Amino acid sequence: MALWFIYALLSAVTAAFVAILGKIGLEELDANAATAIRAAIMAAFLVGVVAVQSKWSAVFDILHQRRALTFIALSGAAGAASWLFYFLALKVGTVSQVAPIDKLSVVFAVVLAFFLLGERVTWLNGAGVGLIAIGAILVALK
Repeated sequence: MALWFIYALLSAVTAAFVAILGKIGLEELDANAATAIRAAIMAAFLVGVVAVQSKWSAVFDILHQRRALTFIALSGAAGAASWLFYFLALKVGTVSQVAPIDKLSVVFAVVLAFFLLGERVTWLNGAGVGLIAIGAILVALK
């Protein structure tokens, strides 16, 4: 089994816990404040990972590469916006509605990768993306 697949599967499993634990934690809280706390915890955790792996030189390398840093910063801003909207959606919706619609990000990512990065999309890939879109909508319907 390919390493990328294992990592992606682990990402999917842990993301499922984000939805469940986030929904439970948001019961009587402000979604934006909760997202800020979540971000701080994630930052502390990831700084710990970098420290344990002794990868500080990689951090400084990134800080000296203007183009890479710009796109990483933009990615961080997009991720923060995604978290804000996700937690706002969880606050007012059910996990079984919000999580599938959130996964439409797969559809948007493939389309953006095609247009912005020139990634190839075969008919089979396109059919799969279409099925993801249809499936997400069907699962979210009440």
